[in-house]
Amino acid sequence: MKPQKETDKSRMLKALSVRNNCPVAKKCGGCSYAGRSYFEQSIAKEKRVQRLISPFCEVLPIHHCEDPLYYRNKVHSAFKKLKNGRIICGPYESGSHRIVETDSCLIENKTATAIIRDCAMLAERYKVSIYDEVKGTGDLRRILVRTADATGEIMVVLIIGSEYFRKKKIFTDELLKLHPEITTLLININKRHDSMILGSDEVKKVKGTGYITDEILGKKFRVSADSFMQSNHEQAQILYSEAIRLADFNGTETCIDAYCGTGSTTLSFAGFVNNITGIEIKEAAYLDALKNAKNNKIRNATFVLGDATLYMDKLAKTHRKVDCVILDPTRAGTTMKFIKACGKLKPSKIVYISCCPETLARDLKGFTAQGYEAQIAKPVDMFPWTDKVETIVILTEAVEKPEEEAQTP
Repeated sequence: MKPQKETDKSRMLKALSVRNNCPVAKKCGGCSYAGRSYFEQSIAKEKRVQRLISPFCEVLPIHHCEDPLYYRNKVHSAFKKLKNGRIICGPYESGSHRIVETDSCLIENKTATAIIRDCAMLAERYKVSIYDEVKGTGDLRRILVRTADATGEIMVVLIIGSEYFRKKKIFTDELLKLHPEITTLLININKRHDSMILGSDEVKKVKGTGYITDEILGKKFRVSADSFMQSNHEQAQILYSEAIRLADFNGTETCIDAYCGTGSTTLSFAGFVNNITGIEIKEAAYLDALKNAKNNKIRNATFVLGDATLYMDKLAKTHRKVDCVILDPTRAGTTMKFIKACGKLKPSKIVYISCCPETLARDLKGFTAQGYEAQIAKPVDMFPWTDKVETIVILTEAVEKPEEEAQTP
């Protein structure tokens, strides 16, 4: 055991000394802590969470990431054809639609980056028309790559801006020759005039099943093109493990998992409670969640397609007892309507997982007004170098303090 502990300590010290020296960081804007060491960015994030959340409860030390580089398992890129005919790819410059040309990214999966770079090369070689955002014409618009760390499976989605991909066969054939590790290759049509990556729900299969399978805490999860899955596999396992530990379930609870996505949180928690219901508004994610429960042979988890706030409002009217509500919303946080729905439902415990301390602090004020007290908070660095930091907060119903009895002289 002692040598293992020393090895773990050595790995962490090595991670903390890593420095992000990305040459295009200022243009890209994706890495808010570029130019700093991982230790410096971790301290900055921990202080930020402390400042915002300590007025509500104790904040435990941040859980560092042992591998702060090349962790993103979901990567997307845009394409642009220059006047000299060269095709470039990369993220958009912060606050604009100007592509930042780069051959690599320090936080993106290396294989995903290589696939994207080769797509730009093939598009140039075979004179594939590139989508023009101003004119609204052209074929190849974007690419989305998802990788599954546990299984090694890789999904590539080619997003096109027209009804037909005129050079589809030669392009996809050559891409698969260069990258036989791609397990599923899809084509999606996006004619929208906004920042959405994927367009219509229609996804055409070129190769594979249309999804990849990843594994978290021993459970397998089907991930489709538009499904939500935590973008850092190893830290996701730590996040869920810490949330379960801090929630301190006794195994008899009836739980609701709002915003459940493909069910990764729902099914991870299922083994520690009596029963759990996941609520998801996106049909594709809901269908994945159903399949994930079946594939993992989990019988105490059910899923509902719909709006979590409306579902909880209706449930409150039935006076059905719910012991715990779990929520992991987007960066925007939850809504006051949802918080009030929790107040009506009156679960004895709330597990809030947030990726934005600012909106978390705002929402904790709302929960306090509904009669809840934050007990403990634990930040987990899910997204090294970015301004995001996951924080778990456990809330319980506030205990009314009895008035002090008047002392008689």
